[in-house]
Amino acid sequence: MKFEKLVPSLFYSNLKDSLTLFIDCLEFKITHAEFESTSPYYVAEKDGLGILVFQNQEYAEIHKPEYRIVTNNIEEVYTKVETTHPELLHPNLNKITLRPWGAKEFAILDGQAGIIFQQW
Repeated sequence: MKFEKLVPSLFYSNLKDSLTLFIDCLEFKITHAEFESTSPYYVAEKDGLGILVFQNQEYAEIHKPEYRIVTNNIEEVYTKVETTHPELLHPNLNKITLRPWGAKEFAILDGQAGIIFQQW
């Protein structure tokens, strides 16, 4: 059995809020979108990662996901976020920090989704 990719589903009250984080800041590319449908959503991808982002008020209120993205260039990622979108840096992990388990990490938060960037 072989898996190719895990594609999480995220829920936002308004898709425009997610575009700042995933498209503008993290530079994912939209590969499919249905913004005008009765259930708006888009698919975005970057470097083999994928996300499915839905506009759904009810689910957005219930689901507050946290994800980890492992990278081999955490300083570059941090510099990009800190330079272009410092308001997204998580107040509890807003600098690259060597964690007790040996990984360097920092985190971002947009009010809906939290993402921890990690480098071993």
